[in-house]
Amino acid sequence: MKSLLIDSDREDQMTPKTGKTPLLKQLYVQVLLAIVIGGVVGALFPAFATNDWIKLLGDGFIKLIKMMIAPIIFFTVVSGIAHIQDAKKVGRVGVKALIYFEVVSTFALALGLLVGNLLKPGSGFGGKIPDASAVASFAKQAGEMKSVDFVMHIIPDSVVGAFAKGDILQVLLFSILFGFSLMVLGERGRAMRAFIDDSAHAVFGVIAIVMKAAPVGAFGAMAFTVGKYGPQALGSLIGLIGTFYLTAALFVFVVLGVIARMAGFSIFKFVKYIKDEILIVLGTSSSESALPLLMEKLERLGCSKPVVGLVVPTGYSFNLDGTNIYMTLATLFIAQAMGVDLDFGEQMTILIVAMLTSKGASGISGAGFITLAATLAVVNPALVPGMAIVFGIDKFMSECRALTNFVGNGVATIVVSWWEKELDHDMLKEALNKRIDPSDVETAVTTG
Repeated sequence: MKSLLIDSDREDQMTPKTGKTPLLKQLYVQVLLAIVIGGVVGALFPAFATNDWIKLLGDGFIKLIKMMIAPIIFFTVVSGIAHIQDAKKVGRVGVKALIYFEVVSTFALALGLLVGNLLKPGSGFGGKIPDASAVASFAKQAGEMKSVDFVMHIIPDSVVGAFAKGDILQVLLFSILFGFSLMVLGERGRAMRAFIDDSAHAVFGVIAIVMKAAPVGAFGAMAFTVGKYGPQALGSLIGLIGTFYLTAALFVFVVLGVIARMAGFSIFKFVKYIKDEILIVLGTSSSESALPLLMEKLERLGCSKPVVGLVVPTGYSFNLDGTNIYMTLATLFIAQAMGVDLDFGEQMTILIVAMLTSKGASGISGAGFITLAATLAVVNPALVPGMAIVFGIDKFMSECRALTNFVGNGVATIVVSWWEKELDHDMLKEALNKRIDPSDVETAVTTG
């Protein structure tokens, strides 16, 4: 299936470029330089880096992207569903995606437990617990979190409200219903389908414009983070950060690597293919900042439009691989730091509880910390004050969570497309081998 930005009469844009883009004009190079410069400025001039205007650069860029997420999900999902003939297909894709999410999430949780038990990153902490008052609000929110509230939250109070708040699951629900309605209209809905398709082109055109500011956003976000939190914030907790990043790397390149190989592609080539988006996520600590480009690039890899439209938004709430690793690893770290021995049964409880709580807090500000509080409260309430140990470095951990979640959702979409037999393997091979330049996404928008 063709990408939203590439019509059948524009296939000439898929041909290789005759000359390479200069290095400094490539987005990933610009973002990487911005991250490095931002880190240096934050470390050397913390007072300047924590200025509200510097913070604005990062926050402003993320808000520019977030304002487009709801319309992108709407137009992508509606267009995908409205053009299919089999209504059962949407439900089938959804079920397959949820099965995949649960299986892979279990691997992520188990890997966190395994590495935490082997390396014991909290064993040398000495049992000193900082002031727990800073985490009291997170513990309170975790106590108030209920599964039924999460389900009710998926249903918006109004359609306009769902778009105004930018709630991914609420927009996704309405988009699926609207897509089904448009599909049932058949020939009478042809004009509306054409309008939806054309609107999608325009929306992605806005994204191409906004992405020009990605290096500025990455600089502002990284400068503010380093200026406010560290490098002194790392201190004795560098072991936990290193362990978490190591575990996440093992998950991506081993677990997801095996899954990718089964689906017929290389995880290393895929990571290279989305390097621009990975650096944007790294610089902004937000996986949402690269969601629109991920959806576009997945279509260019040969994934069908309906699968991309359903799996990517759903995965942002149900396929949180990085968050799952964090849940189990951080719980073990806190227990080890506090000198609390968790037996096998309690560790299995961590796995089960974290699987549920990671879904229940989706879409909530500070969700990673809230789910950690909920998990600790069930496993052993005495561990909840220990959250203060990792509170100061959570910002550095959130970057790794976002990166792992981001790559995991990309792999999930390709695998579900392959499972659904709607993956164009020729397009996949062409794109991953760089015979199609992925930077043409922007060219396709601006020249169309």
